[in-house]
Amino acid sequence: MSSLPPPVLKPEIRYTKLFINNEWVDSVSGKTFSTINPCTEEKICDIQEGDKADVDKAVVAARKAFELGSEWRRMDASQRGLLMFRLADLIERDRVYLASLETLDNGKPYYMSYNADLHLTISCYRYYAGWADKNHGKVVPMDGDFFAYTRHEPIGVCGQIIPWNFPLLMQAWKLAPALAAGNTVVMKTAEQTPLTALHIAALIKEAGFPAGVVNIISGYGPTAGAAISEHMDVDKVGFTGSTEVGHLIMQAAGKSNLKRVTLELGGKSPMIVLADSDLDFAVETCHFGLFFNMGQCCCAGSRIYVEESVYDEFVKRSTERAKKRTVGDPYDESIEQGPQIDPEQFARVTRMIEEGKQSGAKLMCGGKRWGTKGFYVEPTVFADVPDDSSIGTEEIFGPVQQIMKFKTIDDAIKKANTTKYGLAAAVITKDLDRALTIANSVRAGTVWVNSHNTFSAAMPFGGYGMSGQGRELGEYGLANYTEVKTVMIKISQKNS
Repeated sequence: MSSLPPPVLKPEIRYTKLFINNEWVDSVSGKTFSTINPCTEEKICDIQEGDKADVDKAVVAARKAFELGSEWRRMDASQRGLLMFRLADLIERDRVYLASLETLDNGKPYYMSYNADLHLTISCYRYYAGWADKNHGKVVPMDGDFFAYTRHEPIGVCGQIIPWNFPLLMQAWKLAPALAAGNTVVMKTAEQTPLTALHIAALIKEAGFPAGVVNIISGYGPTAGAAISEHMDVDKVGFTGSTEVGHLIMQAAGKSNLKRVTLELGGKSPMIVLADSDLDFAVETCHFGLFFNMGQCCCAGSRIYVEESVYDEFVKRSTERAKKRTVGDPYDESIEQGPQIDPEQFARVTRMIEEGKQSGAKLMCGGKRWGTKGFYVEPTVFADVPDDSSIGTEEIFGPVQQIMKFKTIDDAIKKANTTKYGLAAAVITKDLDRALTIANSVRAGTVWVNSHNTFSAAMPFGGYGMSGQGRELGEYGLANYTEVKTVMIKISQKNS
């Protein structure tokens, strides 16, 4: 790891209220909730708890900001881009503080917060800032005496609900395209990780965004999240989280005003390792693909299929690598793995490990709580995992690696596609022909070849099947926040 600027070990908590109409306000109910340090299980601070009444206030502010003739609607598209560039610069200015705060609230290693999350967050805002004045329509040569063109217009008030595993990054993935297209936003953050999103709200105001364009509600899914999904004056909802909640959001959208919906949901992503691979490289790539962010990644490579001729050696080396994985204080630069996010997630992971043992899978290492304080789980490896076992089919969202074997390419593709999900996949091989055959055959929104967890703001991300609907990032991501309008003008052909 490269040397990093030292973290702020006890970052000041500057914002704990709701952000509505560019103002910090208490919740209508007066309720608060605690955000917890997952490393110590101790309270960090109390946060104002938003619910339906607060969502209603935020939607009113967002709707007013979106009215024809408002400052935001009259703003030149290039000026929207400048505001977003300014926001990215402010995030860069506060990068050490934000990375330190993310580590405090989320538990992920500081080096990851700084190098990965903040880098990708800043890049995302800058990428979409460049798109702000380039999301344009076309002149279409239709038959007859017509001048015909299309316009790309903003959808309106966008409700956005983000998860706890990448709080800053998921906020950027939602906010950046929405703002570039000219929408206004009411965003609900995850109750486990509200702190960095609130700091970004302060930077949005500092950057000069008009009041009401962005509103941030800290709260719970069944109250604040449901209020956004059901709201008759929210025009679109974007959600990242579990497939179970994705079902509820689709139902709420259908029962209310048929608002647009995009969903980035769970996954059970396969990684296919061919026998011609450099085995050390394959082991490290698969290790990173699963254990990155404590396994709390929707696209984690959680089904590893290894060609049978190298299977035993791959299992041996993967087990040795997992045993060397460093766990502990996430502010220590030598630490690779912090805790799971909360007691519920810790309990789910440990329950799935027990189910793995009972399924007949072979526990190679780990499988227990790490330490005595915090929501830590030992790096865990299972081999000989039955294809139909719970750990072989269900998303675990923890540091639990599952390794299986295959005989032929067709066998590997069939196994990879035997899932209700389709978020991501990976193949590791030196054979380009076989790599492309697998990449073109696996039903997944992203396929990595000889890498994993590689992201770019320019490349779309999203899933097949029950991994979601729509795409985020890239030019494709703008389509989720744009209405296409057709204009046809009759032209007189009279000669003067």
